[in-house]
Amino acid sequence: MVGQRIRLREWQKDILRGIYDSDPPLRRAIISFPRKNGKTALSAMLCLLHLVGKEARLNSQLYSAAQSRDQAAILFALAAKMVRMNPDLSNHVIVRDHAKQLFCPELGNIYRALSADASTAYGLSPAFVVHDELGQVRGPRSELYDALETAAAAQESPLSIIISTQSPTENDLLSTLIDDAQTAESERVKVWLWSAPDDSDPFCGEVIKACNPAFGDFQNADEVLDQAATARRMPSMENSYRNLILNQRVSVTSPFVSQTVWSSCAADPGDMAGAEVWAGLDLSARTDLTACVFIWLVDGVWQVRPYFWSPEDGLYDRAKRDRVPYDVWTKQGLLETTPGKTVDYEHVVYRIGEIVAGCHVKGMAFDRWRIDVFQKELDRAELELPLIPYGQGFKDQSPALDSLEAALLNGRVAHGSHPVLKMCAANAVVVRDPAGNRKLDKAKATGRIDGMAALANAFGVAASQVEEGPSVYESRPSVIVF
Repeated sequence: MVGQRIRLREWQKDILRGIYDSDPPLRRAIISFPRKNGKTALSAMLCLLHLVGKEARLNSQLYSAAQSRDQAAILFALAAKMVRMNPDLSNHVIVRDHAKQLFCPELGNIYRALSADASTAYGLSPAFVVHDELGQVRGPRSELYDALETAAAAQESPLSIIISTQSPTENDLLSTLIDDAQTAESERVKVWLWSAPDDSDPFCGEVIKACNPAFGDFQNADEVLDQAATARRMPSMENSYRNLILNQRVSVTSPFVSQTVWSSCAADPGDMAGAEVWAGLDLSARTDLTACVFIWLVDGVWQVRPYFWSPEDGLYDRAKRDRVPYDVWTKQGLLETTPGKTVDYEHVVYRIGEIVAGCHVKGMAFDRWRIDVFQKELDRAELELPLIPYGQGFKDQSPALDSLEAALLNGRVAHGSHPVLKMCAANAVVVRDPAGNRKLDKAKATGRIDGMAALANAFGVAASQVEEGPSVYESRPSVIVF
């Protein structure tokens, strides 16, 4: 369709009406659909609309923000081509290719494409921003997004457009923005979301068509169906297909436990006081997370209560590095900090002593790494715990993961959806040896998995100690078959 006049489709018009016919004026629009449905073209048109169209305001700063230089260049290049191919636009807009800028001297308006170099975003005053492919942000934070959104406070009626395919996990920034917008019911934030339901047939033509508004129009239907057929034949391609073609929140790397299964066990755990408990301990490097997870049985359901520690100094820097809100979790009491720049095991031992007071700890499984330092602090505090060494190789981890997986799949876990443990579950990836045994692999994980490692250790030691119920054959009459 190069060189043809743009003819807006009805679904595109519905989006534009929702944005610009809104009362009160919209502050943020979130538009999410699968790849190759014209996200970049729509973004470029919106930028030009605010640069020289009816939405233009004098002396405005307009920006498109992308997570990579290449993505930023694509959007700018498309907007520049529209200007050059349209005589009316080219008479009023100056294209500055070297700076990725479009400038309208008559109105004093300037548009610029930014990539995720956050230092370039401070000191700006945007009246209009398009956040292009925000779904590429891993974790709930983007410094570029934060800088542009907070800078808009200087404007009377700023408008932000987020247009992207969905993020892989619900812990990522775009997912949190969509979920908040759908639950907050704010009149100033709207969401347009095309996504296949989780329980639908991912290879059904009608399902594919329903979540791809340009299917068979300017999206090549034959190519999309061919990708679906490939994903059906090759399971390794399915997650990528679900995320990019069906716009589902599915990680390209398959986690140990799916989000659906994890969410199905989100009931709040009961009271740990007086219970027989087992625990898993994952001691971190001195600047990372240390995790201790307690489990106990109530009416056949494993109650889970996790605790996490991290050094107080440098907490915000680590939050930026890992793209995880450690600082927010600390304020909410979900993550405890220890004084100084490293995890203070003395503090951790003292807190564990408080936590287990009134409980009967049957066993605390630990990874042998750094346990000598931890044991010294236990001795100093005169705290006795039934520490049980638990290997992190395939031999010990495989049965532990089997027990944990079975409990999760059968709905026999109540973890309370603790955000830090939830993050660890989303990041946890397993690897297999030639015999099919499994273990968690931190090297292949997309982020911290300390909580899941501790939880698996706890299940491993509990499974070896909990008495199995009587065999079904003890309560049934014997039958002899000749």
